[in-house]
Amino acid sequence: MGKHTIRVSELMICFSLFEVGSTTLFFIGSEAKQDAWLAMLIGAFAGLILLMLHLSIYRQEPNLDLFQLFRRYTGKYAGSVLNLLFVGYFAYETSRNLRDLAEITLLTLLNRTPLWVVSLIAILVVSNTVRYGYKVFFLMCVILFPGMVLGYMIISILIPATGILHLEFFYPILENGWMPVFKAAIPDIVSFPFGQVVLFLVFYPHVRKVKKLRKAVITAYILTALSLTFLNQLIVLVMGHKLAAFSTLPLLQSVQLVRLTEVFERTDALFILLFFLGLGIKMAAFFNGAVIGLERITGISFKKWTLPLAALIYGISFLSPNYTHHIIIGRDVSLKTSSPFFQVVLPLILFVIMKIKKIKPAS
Repeated sequence: MGKHTIRVSELMICFSLFEVGSTTLFFIGSEAKQDAWLAMLIGAFAGLILLMLHLSIYRQEPNLDLFQLFRRYTGKYAGSVLNLLFVGYFAYETSRNLRDLAEITLLTLLNRTPLWVVSLIAILVVSNTVRYGYKVFFLMCVILFPGMVLGYMIISILIPATGILHLEFFYPILENGWMPVFKAAIPDIVSFPFGQVVLFLVFYPHVRKVKKLRKAVITAYILTALSLTFLNQLIVLVMGHKLAAFSTLPLLQSVQLVRLTEVFERTDALFILLFFLGLGIKMAAFFNGAVIGLERITGISFKKWTLPLAALIYGISFLSPNYTHHIIIGRDVSLKTSSPFFQVVLPLILFVIMKIKKIKPAS
């Protein structure tokens, strides 16, 4: 793994696309109803505090990635165990995105194709990207970025322009007070999507201009969080919170209502393309993090780990018997237990240990 091979701009772009990822698939903060935008902003603010923690960890040891940090500050054996846990977390998140992609493909495009076939094709394509290393992945994000930004801009303009917004769905604000908003935001929205940027502790040490990184990452985070909040609230203003909460693909259904005669008749095809690209990027990012971790633990090249780990991810993606079970596990188990452990608890413990070990020699 080469050091300092990523430009700050490349990191910003990949960071933003990773955050978008599969987020637009869901109606985030549905428990807050029409106040989902407030829940998103609170979750984003909490996620920003978490991001500052991650950046503080990186700033203390800018040449060590996540796995090297745990190895150095928690010892050889404990560090290896924790690193293996992080590899498992990244691989599991990859498998969840793989299942999402396969299920949505069946729902929207290939309803007669077996799930295992779609999943197999998807994991092979992503594996091929991962095999060439994180540098190629970051360059791929740079190539895809203009198209994805343009696509979401078109959707964001067409939905209001075609008169399908219902501003009355915005009200009443805080109908049931702040408690439902905070319950929707913490831990769920913090865990998904904002807390998942803990993955980038693997990539920060590879950035060339360290001094510009902190400002760039925070800027990318804020802009992306505001964009996601806007897109999420569009769902409420088009469908209303009651219908959106029970919709499988709420933003897609909103986009399908867009009709401009002889100009745009199938904007849903545009959204499906954006969704597939976003999911692919998120899968590749987590997959890269997992194989880098295995290389750190074993000393064996990440290229040799790509296919075995791909097979494991492929198998894990079928653990849920159906898509409903898959979603329930994600919302009720993953977001509330495993995600906070890896995104908050372990980084906080690492930060405290690093501070203690920095103070000891001086005392």
